Amino acid sequence: MTSVSQATSNASNAVPEILKNLSIPVIGAPLFIISQPDLVIAQCKAGIVGSFPALNARPKEILDEWLTRITSELKQAKLDDPSANIAPFAVNQIVHTSNDRLVHDLTLCVKHQVPIIITSLRAPGEVVQAVHSYGGLVFHDVISVRHAQKALEMGVDGLILVCAGAGGHAGLMSPFALVTEIRKFYNGPLILSGAMSRGEHVLAAQAMGANFAYMGTRFIASSEAFASQEYKDSLVQSHAGDIIYSNLFTGIHGNYLKSSVIAAGLDPENLPEADKTKMDFGSAHAKAWKDIWGAGQSVSGIDEVMAVQDIVNKMKLEYAQAKQAL
Repeated sequence: MTSVSQATSNASNAVPEILKNLSIPVIGAPLFIISQPDLVIAQCKAGIVGSFPALNARPKEILDEWLTRITSELKQAKLDDPSANIAPFAVNQIVHTSNDRLVHDLTLCVKHQVPIIITSLRAPGEVVQAVHSYGGLVFHDVISVRHAQKALEMGVDGLILVCAGAGGHAGLMSPFALVTEIRKFYNGPLILSGAMSRGEHVLAAQAMGANFAYMGTRFIASSEAFASQEYKDSLVQSHAGDIIYSNLFTGIHGNYLKSSVIAAGLDPENLPEADKTKMDFGSAHAKAWKDIWGAGQSVSGIDEVMAVQDIVNKMKLEYAQAKQAL
C-alpha cells in the first residue's frame, strides 16, 4: 500500500524546479480586483506563489510598473536573505476574444519574463509559444477532462483543476473524480482548487495526486488584500451554505457570497440565467466583482482576517500536524 509520504514524494517528481522550494505547496489564486502588488509580494515572501490577473492593472500602462516593482522587490528580498524561500509569481491572462488587452499584456509579461502565466477560458496556444520563448511556465484552468486534453494539446506545463466549491468561476466536479480521471493520462503538475483553506487540506490534495493546493478566498481575508473591510468580515462570518453558484454576473458559472447578492437587491434563490454570448471582461465585469463578491466554500475554514505571513505560518503548522497524525 502506498503511504501518504510516498504519494507526496511521487507527486514531487512532476514539480518544476522553480516550485520545489516553497514553504508549503500552495499557489495563491489570482483574484479579480483584489490581487495587487502588495498581496502578491507578501505571498511570495511568505514562500507561496503569488499571482494577479493582468486586467487588475488599470489603465493597462500600469502593468509595466507592477511587474517592475514585483520583480525588483522579490529580487531584493532574496539578496537580503539568501536562505529565504522567496517564491516565484504568476500573472493570469484571460484568453478570450472579449479581452482586447491580451496582446499588450502578454508582450509585457514576455518583456519581464514572468515565471508563470496562468491562462483561463480558452486553450492558450499563442500564449504558450510566447511564454516558452523565455523559459516560462504556463498553467491552465480546467473544469473537465475535455478542457484538460485541449490545453495539453496546446503544450501547457500544468493544469489547474477548478473543482466544486472553488471561489469565482468554478466547475461542479468533485476533486476526487477529476484528479482521478486526469491522472489516468497525465503525469505532469496538477494544481487543485476547491474549498481549501487549511494546511491539512493541502496534504489531502497531495494524497489525492495533486502537487499543489490553489487558494484564493483564504487570501481575500488578509491584511494585504485589496478588498473592503466589509468584504473581509463577511468571509469570516459566512459558512459554506452562504455560497451560491450562478452564471448571471459574467456569463460563466461561479461562486459568490449570498450576502452581497442580497445587498445588490437580488433574490439569491431566484437568479435568472445569463446570456453566455454576452460575457464582459471590461468595466461591467469589474463592477460585478466589486459589488457581487466572489468566494468559495472555503469560507468554512476562515475564522479571522490575518496578515499573509501569519496565514502561511498557520497553514504550515496545520500541514505538519496533519502529517504527524497519520
